[in-house]
Amino acid sequence: MIGRLQCVVVDCPEPRGLAEFYRGLLGGEVDRPGQPWELNDDWSTLHHPGGVLCFQRAHDHVAPEWPDPAKPQQFHLDIAVEDLDAGSAEVLRLGGVLLDDSETYWRVFADPAGHPFCLVWE
Repeated sequence: MIGRLQCVVVDCPEPRGLAEFYRGLLGGEVDRPGQPWELNDDWSTLHHPGGVLCFQRAHDHVAPEWPDPAKPQQFHLDIAVEDLDAGSAEVLRLGGVLLDDSETYWRVFADPAGHPFCLVWE
């Protein structure tokens, strides 16, 4: 094991509104202040009994249509790691593909099926 699941991030047109929707379903607290997330108009969080959901604005969001593969489900996982370099090396060893390493505190990868996920330094 190289890390633990930090949160699930969902792309959407209105982050705060979707966070409030899921609060209605799951309970919890929307936009709890504190690390590691910066809360703003483009990012909202829901801390609930089962973990954390995050919602990020996607300006050109196209809603999925179940079960239409032309408009598939959209999300990515953030996985917290203590050592970003060691975690990145392990992802590559396991068959992941580096997509973006331009940020200081996280790196974007694709799993072997092409789904994006981030390693986030904790």
